[in-house]
Amino acid sequence: MTAKKVLILDHQQIQQKINRIAHQILEDNFDEKEIILAGVVIRGYKLALRLEKVLKEIADFKITIVKLELEKDSSKLESKIDIPLKECENKVIILVDDVLNSGRTLAYGLGVFLNIPLKKLRSVVLIDRSHKNFPVSPDFVGLELSTILKEHVSVILDEEREDDEVYLK
Repeated sequence: MTAKKVLILDHQQIQQKINRIAHQILEDNFDEKEIILAGVVIRGYKLALRLEKVLKEIADFKITIVKLELEKDSSKLESKIDIPLKECENKVIILVDDVLNSGRTLAYGLGVFLNIPLKKLRSVVLIDRSHKNFPVSPDFVGLELSTILKEHVSVILDEEREDDEVYLK
C-alpha cells in the first residue's frame, strides 16, 4: 500500500510565501548595507536563491549567498561553508532551510556562526512542523503545519519546470 500524497502548497503559494518572507527580511534589515543568506544544502540553498531573487527587486542592500553543508545525522556539529567564515564577521546572517522538524539542522546551522562576532543571526524555514527536540524557533516562517510524527513533508523546488510543491505523505 502506497502512502497518499496531500498537496499542501503549489508553485504559486510557495512563491507567495517566499515574497512575504523576503518583505519580512527587508523590514528586519532595512538599515543594513549587506546581509548573508546561508542556505542549508540542498533545498534550503535553493530557497535562499529564491529569496535573493525577490530581495534584489525590493532591497538596496548587498546580498551574499552562502552554501552551508551540514552532516545532519551526526551527533556533533560537522559543517562546510563555501566562503571563509571570517567573511561573515560583523554581518547579518540569515540561515535558510526548507522544513523544520526536530530542529537539529537549524541548531547545527546556527552553531556554525556562534564563534564569530555577528550583527544579527536570524533563521527562515518554509515549513515549521512543530516537532522540536532542540530549543530553536525560526524567525521567519512560510507555513506552520501540525503533523503527526509518522507523516513526512516533502518540498520540491524545481526552477526549470516551475514544478514546485510541498506535500504531506
